[in-house]
Amino acid sequence: MTNPPSYPTGPTPYPTGPPPYPTAPPPYPTAPPTDPTGHPYHRLDRTTGRHRWWRPLTGTVLLAFAYVVILLVLLALSYGLGTALGAPELPDGGADLGPLGNTAMDLVSIAIALPLVLLATLWPARRPVGTVTSVTGRLRIGWLGRCLLAGLLPILLLTATAFLLPDDSGDTGAWVGWRSFLTALAVLAVLVPLQAAAEEYVFRGWLLQAAGAFVRSPWFAVIPQAVLFAAAHGWGTQWGFLGLLVNGLVAGLLTIRTGGLEAAIALHVLNNLLAFGASAAVVDGLSSDETAADAPWSLALTAIVTDLLYAAIVLWFARRHKPQRLSVPTPPAPYAHPARTA
Repeated sequence: MTNPPSYPTGPTPYPTGPPPYPTAPPPYPTAPPTDPTGHPYHRLDRTTGRHRWWRPLTGTVLLAFAYVVILLVLLALSYGLGTALGAPELPDGGADLGPLGNTAMDLVSIAIALPLVLLATLWPARRPVGTVTSVTGRLRIGWLGRCLLAGLLPILLLTATAFLLPDDSGDTGAWVGWRSFLTALAVLAVLVPLQAAAEEYVFRGWLLQAAGAFVRSPWFAVIPQAVLFAAAHGWGTQWGFLGLLVNGLVAGLLTIRTGGLEAAIALHVLNNLLAFGASAAVVDGLSSDETAADAPWSLALTAIVTDLLYAAIVLWFARRHKPQRLSVPTPPAPYAHPARTA
């Protein structure tokens, strides 16, 4: 009788040691992955994977501090220039550079906030500067042009209504003359768009996205910046404050609905060019310290209707031309095995 074949009972011939390749570490050891879904404008801080609760807060504090410091430097320079030119002093202690010069300084003092917002977006927000402009990461020139076109009819109606409204002061103002008027228009055409854009980048840009980093609802992101926008113009009349509040709400909602600041910038530029242009047309018109916050009920109500009409036209354009509303989804970066990249 043959014996059954014997099988080795010793150690297995196959190695039992560690695998020939080391196991891959977690692909994101220090930061959460980028979000693979598209986000609306107010949630763009969530798309990079670098969001931390302290970044929007720190950026807001640094932005305000840097603005105050640069503003003080600018005021010192203007005072030195006025002293060198022998200009008289204003009641608040600044140099009186004349109606146009003082207006230009006021516009520049606001425009300096624009580069500060871009720097705050780079750090501490740690995201591309274009993300504060639109969901595409850039200023959409074509859409900006359409928004400017959308604002022509409402602004013309506002202009005509403002001329028809009674003037409580009874001062119709004297024509300043073509030379002075065209000179002022040239200065305003350069500085007003920068000033208006700076305000939009601060309120509808940085502050809107800072709030949106914590809340999903567009309303909870829009309301705080609208209140701060109205308060920043000072307290004049209740109707003036309401008009500015509605303007901030409309601009904020259009920013989210269209995916960028273009609609808000267009409305702000057209409004301010109208206001400053009308003031430049009369003698000492630019010397007035009144703002939209001081508007009477009739003018404030007209401005509210203008904003709502502009919003309706922009939304109609948006349905036809469909500007990008959400950011492009960011796929997770593929993990490269150490052994294959050595």
